[in-house]
Amino acid sequence: MPSNQRIEAIRADITQLEVDAIVNAANRSLLGGGGVDGAIHRAAGPRLLEACRKLGGCPTGKAKATPGFNLPAKYVLHAVGPVWHGGDRGEDELLASCYRECMRLAREYDVRTLAFPAISCGVYGFPLERAAPIAIRTLTEALDANPRIEKVYLVGFDETVRHTYEDYLSQLRESDD
Repeated sequence: MPSNQRIEAIRADITQLEVDAIVNAANRSLLGGGGVDGAIHRAAGPRLLEACRKLGGCPTGKAKATPGFNLPAKYVLHAVGPVWHGGDRGEDELLASCYRECMRLAREYDVRTLAFPAISCGVYGFPLERAAPIAIRTLTEALDANPRIEKVYLVGFDETVRHTYEDYLSQLRESDD
């Protein structure tokens, strides 16, 4: 099966998904925040914050793993995406690095199914229309190198995010035909 066939765009609450790992769009402290980050911390319970304190933060473009605690997911992969400054400060590469780092951790932890939010597209202001192709291209490359990963979900909390991902996935699949 082509790697991009193992990627699916869905609308869902990422904290409710029964996958091996979910990705948290974290800040550099890893100590919780708003949006997806806050929702994941609330759903996972206070032990997630304890585990994150022990990690000592995380640089932009990197990711670190913790258990999922009260979440249905076994692991949380905390990825620190870039803040959007107009696109001339390496934001594209830093965003791609987040996805690569999460896929590296997925391999390390023998994750078969995982779910990503739209990293950096909330309060960090990264344009979704620019982020979606970066995410999907990077994930496709990583899936080519890791056949053990069965499914990657790109999770939109609203229909706009899901639709943007789905549009790009459709274009990619049409070009493969």
